Amino acid sequence: MSDFDDFIERFALFSEKRKDVFAMTLQNIFSMRRIGNKTHGDMAEIAISEFINQYMYDFSSKHVGKDLFRAKEREEDIVVNNDVTSKNFSVSLKAYGVGPLQLSTDKSNELFPKLKQESCPIIECDRLCSVLSSSCFEKLRNLHVMPLIYDEKKRTCNILIFDIDRALNSTRRISYVEPGERHRKHPVFLFENDKGEYIAEVRYGGASANALQRGFWTHTERAYPYFKPVCKNWISYDDNEALLLLFSKAMVASCKGHKQALNCIERDIDEIIGK
Repeated sequence: MSDFDDFIERFALFSEKRKDVFAMTLQNIFSMRRIGNKTHGDMAEIAISEFINQYMYDFSSKHVGKDLFRAKEREEDIVVNNDVTSKNFSVSLKAYGVGPLQLSTDKSNELFPKLKQESCPIIECDRLCSVLSSSCFEKLRNLHVMPLIYDEKKRTCNILIFDIDRALNSTRRISYVEPGERHRKHPVFLFENDKGEYIAEVRYGGASANALQRGFWTHTERAYPYFKPVCKNWISYDDNEALLLLFSKAMVASCKGHKQALNCIERDIDEIIGK
């Protein structure tokens, strides 16, 4: 078991033991969508890092997404440290609605060109093995991703861990889809299992591609068997109106007021820990 897998297992155990804290944190994160459609993603990075620091015994975390990696050669947003073993690992956090999910932006633009070199479909075992064991796919296997997923219609949320090893090992066909086919605006490579079921896709990575047209993607509903839910039952959530108002007031308050509010919040956290 890798350090990341061990952490996720511990994270899942805590989420079951303290569903109140887990649900509270996710609710606060997804409430940030009211401020801006992409705001909750940035807030998830600092929220999960602080969640680890406050509630996860034997682990600590640092948010590094904006200062160290946002240059950004790497995709990780936080560094998690196992305080018992002194080992650390990086984690990439994603906050998406149910449906398409980008697991890697492939900033080095390796995946699409690698597959473009092959004649498709790729169905032969030796060719599949050769492609999926190449260095660019090994990087995917070593990428630690925590997707925070919300269903806006049902008002439920969870953290779903994509089993990249199982997904790639289950791939039996890689097909090239031209622009215009299957309602696709840009070309993609589709990964399917032995039943012809969707697993994942590599999206186009040309010079004109933006971050949402590039990289390794999957779909939380179509590829659900390849996900491991952190919480067995999805968490119901509502917008935290008090938190939204707090942010609004804080933006026009002084540092003195922020410090006083921070003292109250720290006392609240101490009470939560003590329960």
